[in-house]
Amino acid sequence: MPPASPSPSVAGPAPLLVEGRGELSRAVTEALRSGSAPRYAAGAVPDSDAWGEDLQLALYLLYELHYRGFAGVDDAREWDPELLLLRRAMEDRFLDALRAGLPDTPGTVAEAFAPLLVEPVDLSGSLSHRLETEGELWQLREYAALRSLYHLKEADPHVWVIPRLTGRAKASMAAIEYDEFGAGRADRVHARLFADLMTDLGLDPAYGRYLDHAPAPLLATVNLMSLFGLHRALRGALVGHFACVEITSSPGSRRLARAMRRCGAGAAAEHFYAEHVEADAVHEQVVRHGVVDGLLSAEPELEADVVLGCAATVFLEDRLADHIRGAWDRGASALRRPLA
Repeated sequence: MPPASPSPSVAGPAPLLVEGRGELSRAVTEALRSGSAPRYAAGAVPDSDAWGEDLQLALYLLYELHYRGFAGVDDAREWDPELLLLRRAMEDRFLDALRAGLPDTPGTVAEAFAPLLVEPVDLSGSLSHRLETEGELWQLREYAALRSLYHLKEADPHVWVIPRLTGRAKASMAAIEYDEFGAGRADRVHARLFADLMTDLGLDPAYGRYLDHAPAPLLATVNLMSLFGLHRALRGALVGHFACVEITSSPGSRRLARAMRRCGAGAAAEHFYAEHVEADAVHEQVVRHGVVDGLLSAEPELEADVVLGCAATVFLEDRLADHIRGAWDRGASALRRPLA
């Protein structure tokens, strides 16, 4: 295990606000900077592109008020009614587009999980396989910069579901989260391990540093977790999302650890993914048999929501992978602008 060292991602100043990318995100940034209500046209939300840069960034900024907030922004804006009104309208737009874009979803949790439990014979469409076999160091750096928007707050969105669970589901979820947060050791918190990975790759590990580099497909994957986590009505979807991530994490992490080793990324870079190979193999069993089964034994009516959470996660991760592969196939950066 790499030696512990101070990491600015775990404790540090709140991130800076970024510039808006359209009417909605500009309305949010201007409202946060000025302390006033957001100003936007009546048709701005229904007319917006649910997958576009503007709506996804606006949602991300509003969700971030529930995490670290932003430098110079009053913490009280977290519950500002005008911002919450805008957020709810954008959430409805996002959810409607998500449900409309999903292919036919399975009828049961077992059917939703079945394809995730078997390693595909053909890995040609797998982004982690591509990085393992032919990825270059600059691509690993881009991938890490993108994923930092979640991994520097890894497991935080999922904590919100714990008070909304009971019995076996609550106990199992708390056990997994305890591991995610380092099992009582600050140097083993997964967000800290990812910050060390970024340092090995020559990236800035400051929380939120690469927000302005992140394209809409990446923002959507992070927004999905916040959306599910912040709404009690979507607790089943959050459990489905979490189960999907844990089921698919171990094999993908194994490939990414090999990619880091092959490219000489550094011990901490390799360690982050190597840690997830073993941990998430255990978590997969706990989340399926403890969290999911425990939830559905107590609230069987939530099965469709668990399926939705799983299907939505696969759908958005596939969109992100398509975006990254498409950019790299053209010899271009997958970020909004290349790294320095």
